[in-house]
Amino acid sequence: MFGDGINCLPANLGSDSYQSFLIVMPAPILAKLYDRYSARLLEQNVRTFLQARAQVNKGIRATILTEPQMFFAYNNGITATAQEVETRLKDGHLQIVRMTDLQIVNGGQTTASLFHTQRKDKADLSGIFVQMKLSVIDSEQSEMIVPRISEYANTQNRVNAADFFSNHPFHVRMADFSRRIWAPAQQGAQRETKWFYERARGQYIDAQSKLTPAEQKRFKAEYPKPQMFTKTDLAKFENVFDDHPKWVNLGGQKNFARYALRIGREWEKSSNGFNELYFKRAIARGILFRATEKLVSAQPWYNGGYRANIVAYTLAVLGDIAKKREASVDFQQIWAAQAIDQTLTDALAIIAAAVNEDIIQPPQGISNISEWAKKEGCWTRLTAKCDEIADSLSEEFLTSLVSGDETKSDAKDAKRTQKIDNGIEAQRQIIEIPGNVWQDLRGRMTARRLLTPKEIGIMNVAAQLPGKVPSEKQCVILMEILDKAREEGLHPRRAA
Repeated sequence: MFGDGINCLPANLGSDSYQSFLIVMPAPILAKLYDRYSARLLEQNVRTFLQARAQVNKGIRATILTEPQMFFAYNNGITATAQEVETRLKDGHLQIVRMTDLQIVNGGQTTASLFHTQRKDKADLSGIFVQMKLSVIDSEQSEMIVPRISEYANTQNRVNAADFFSNHPFHVRMADFSRRIWAPAQQGAQRETKWFYERARGQYIDAQSKLTPAEQKRFKAEYPKPQMFTKTDLAKFENVFDDHPKWVNLGGQKNFARYALRIGREWEKSSNGFNELYFKRAIARGILFRATEKLVSAQPWYNGGYRANIVAYTLAVLGDIAKKREASVDFQQIWAAQAIDQTLTDALAIIAAAVNEDIIQPPQGISNISEWAKKEGCWTRLTAKCDEIADSLSEEFLTSLVSGDETKSDAKDAKRTQKIDNGIEAQRQIIEIPGNVWQDLRGRMTARRLLTPKEIGIMNVAAQLPGKVPSEKQCVILMEILDKAREEGLHPRRAA
């Protein structure tokens, strides 16, 4: 790309499995890399570009424009990883001439700020240099090590707990659903839209940063701003309906941390439950959550306080009332309409009034209502009143609930479909690994007696790639074999 290599200083760490280099990186190279690869360069970063509004980014821009000669001294530099590098000696200097899968895991704000300031302010970057620490980590270790590097190296912008969960496969899958699933057009609307799931902070704005005004208009028509939601939003939408309203009342970050722990365990048990139906239900819950926020604010009894607490417990009570009838809110209907109907709205108004009346009367000895809402006793007292609240709801609402059997049947079908999709994805990944790599791995694992006869038979099939392609079921097992090999420190070795 640049007609020459980049001078570097190798750090001798005394290890054959890990390499590190120190580099004085010319700013024009960083800006050009970001221009070409944009968010792909920052996929392992805990955030994408936070725009020049963030205080740190304003400072970076000011230094570029007013004191470019001091940039190297003022800036913390960049931490990056690569799966592989190629070096050469030129005029007595070691140069890096090629990098595979370069990822800026810390310093994304610096990189993006250089690019945007050059483009928008016509800044001259020729005299600006950035220090870079480059760690060469193979793909098998990157999933474990790169998030740690990102966390430990980050000192510039404050990092929320939610940011460090960005690259979990759950969030990658949710983001994939959000980019390809069209939501039905709302009543009176001319076109379908999508819900933008922001798994890394700043993605929604960053996705528009290099678009022309016309392209931005099309982007916003496809992904309207009100239909952008974050990981902490998703945690709220889900936890209030999963018997965890107390968590939601703890605040966004603490609630998310508990949600992440729960999702991580469920994913390990079975990832098939996180499918298109789950995504659509989550959106429906989000629509319901946001509608309840507006409804509470409009109530005559609402005095401007504790809305978050009232909303969380209103929806939790709604879910509890349905559960006691072995039923559920019709989330598919909400998804189809992209709105809640009047029957549900009326029920929410009744429940919200009852919740408000209850939580503003904490037990003796507790004066802070927000603190009372965080306690298990608050939810326990409300659940005891659910039957009484249900008696005040209309028969029309109660009959609109969907039976538990129907809900379970839909969930079972969705899991089956996701299992098929997982098999297809596993097959795609497996066939990218050449047969001779499978032969080598089979030999090393057999020598350690790590394979069952069945697994050896399936690896024999993989060893014939690309001639014979393993079935989807076999590919799922091969993915498990790869995990087993990595746990034992045996990684697939590519032929030279």
